[in-house]
Amino acid sequence: MDILIVVDMQNDFVSGALGTAEARKIVPYVVGRVVDGLNSGEKVLFTRDTHGADYLDTQEGRKLPVAHCVQGTEGWEIIEQLREYGAHPIDKPTFGSRYLGALLKAQDEDLKKQGKPGVEKVTLVGLCTDICVISNALLIKAFLPEAEIAVDAACCAGVSPESHRTALEAMKMCQITVENE
Repeated sequence: MDILIVVDMQNDFVSGALGTAEARKIVPYVVGRVVDGLNSGEKVLFTRDTHGADYLDTQEGRKLPVAHCVQGTEGWEIIEQLREYGAHPIDKPTFGSRYLGALLKAQDEDLKKQGKPGVEKVTLVGLCTDICVISNALLIKAFLPEAEIAVDAACCAGVSPESHRTALEAMKMCQITVENE
């Protein structure tokens, strides 16, 4: 089974509090990749950065003092262009989702118990390459060390173009496939 993970394609990261031109630029590519994935039979999962009203009092909030992705706000929502595809996102209170890793591991084990190939490939797209994409890619690699973990570089953007490139290089060193660079 092949799985596509759409990481944090939320209003605050595209056009809101932490939005960037680079994030806005990848939107049509991410939408196209999701549609292609669904058409080819990939299972598509979405993550959603999720903070409470006390965000600025958290360690992350003290280090990045910009309130963003506060649960229930418009900034927290998946961007409009992707909402129809991401009906039940996985909310995550930090960069990487242990729940996502455990979910993928359980899916892999269930498939193998049925005599089917397990999770063969997991591809990540979304935001931000240098924070949540890299965190989840490495976490998934730890949960599924024999699956191919890939990142579609054309469907990701970092905090800056330089940090995007640096994160891609770091992932390559950890045996994560970087596609469409």
